[in-house]
Amino acid sequence: MSDWLYSDTVKDHFTNPRNVLLDDESGFPADGRGQTGNIKCGDQMLMLLRIKDDVITDVRWKTYGCASAIASTSMLSETIKGMRIEDAYQIKPQDLVEKLGGLPDYKIHCSVLGDKALRSAIDDYLAKTGRAGALKEAATEICHCLSITDKDIEAAFEQGARTWEDLQQATKIGTVCGGCKGKALELLHGLTHIYGM
Repeated sequence: MSDWLYSDTVKDHFTNPRNVLLDDESGFPADGRGQTGNIKCGDQMLMLLRIKDDVITDVRWKTYGCASAIASTSMLSETIKGMRIEDAYQIKPQDLVEKLGGLPDYKIHCSVLGDKALRSAIDDYLAKTGRAGALKEAATEICHCLSITDKDIEAAFEQGARTWEDLQQATKIGTVCGGCKGKALELLHGLTHIYGM
């Protein structure tokens, strides 16, 4: 395909995805189960983990999504095998994009489904083992002037913020220098894509 926009690594993980949950594996004995996304937006992800002594020993996943979502989750599934849950919990979409040799800018938001489903599956495992809330996702600062993080923006989104003006009203983001607007709107677009609210 001469007009393929993706790296050879992306192409490989898309055409030969690793650790996909097959139909005959419906009884895969998962210690942690996570699901994220919204089928109305075209992307939804299921992540199943086998965990022993807080180490991920096996993984299966299934997604309704584009090439970027499939490739990034395949790469994620290979990356986390043998990893301690506290290290896996901190994996970011950027880590996967780098391992894949890049993704087109307009497809970066597709790579966030996997890490969100992964954290959800780890949270499920922790709850089942009496340690609910034991791990927290590291926050990334988006607005340096006011120290507003991606978690602050996600919280504002959950409370109804859908536009730049909504975000400013909820968090005061961008009211000093405004240099964070691009990153904030990209994050907002990603959240809309994931949750479809």
